[in-house]
Amino acid sequence: MFSFKRIRSLVGMLVLLAPTAVFADELSAGDTAWMLTATALVLFMTIPGLSLFYAGMVRSKNVLSVLMQCFAITSLMTVLWVVCGYSLAFGEGNAFWGGFDGMMLKGLTVDSMSGTIPESVFMTFQMTFAIITPALMVGAFAERMKFSSMLVFMSAWLIVVYAPICHWVWGGGFLDGYGILDFAGGTVVHINAGIAGLVAAIVLGKRNGFQQTLMAPHNLSLTVMGAAMLWVGWFGFNAG
Repeated sequence: MFSFKRIRSLVGMLVLLAPTAVFADELSAGDTAWMLTATALVLFMTIPGLSLFYAGMVRSKNVLSVLMQCFAITSLMTVLWVVCGYSLAFGEGNAFWGGFDGMMLKGLTVDSMSGTIPESVFMTFQMTFAIITPALMVGAFAERMKFSSMLVFMSAWLIVVYAPICHWVWGGGFLDGYGILDFAGGTVVHINAGIAGLVAAIVLGKRNGFQQTLMAPHNLSLTVMGAAMLWVGWFGFNAG
């Protein structure tokens, strides 16, 4: 009789604790806290890190232009990522793109999970990559592209190039099916931005007065400060 009571009590405790155990398996407070920190660090790499890095490299008359480009890219990519970028990159479309079923974050709720973290945190973390990747290209066409043209180009590039490639590698696309490994953005960010920057530089050509006018960096102190911020932010970029 005594054993039966003990067993019954134990079963009752397990029933009461079951929801807590399931929840603990789904949501990790530690993982969530780190991903929020990593998200802030990656955003810190773009504004102010990358902004200051490029601002120090250009001539004094173009400092505000480069700063404004980085800040505008941050704002524009944030809006586009919420509207359709996240859906194209991480939707369930097909092997080549995610589709538009998740536009405006449709289906993302406070209870949505991505692994052991809320999907909203995952979406925001991935948004910071969608911000810094086009911002990396600013140095390739610095002083040679109109502000309005830059906004149009970056918008089209995010939708047509970045989001599909992100889906191929990180969103379960066909490259992911081949077993590609990309833990720190080597393909999605660096190769992607590098090729796009090279093409943009070739298409736009050399700066007016190249090799005839002195084009020394405006302020290398800003560049060093920006590089230091990039270095710190890299811990979130690589380990997030």
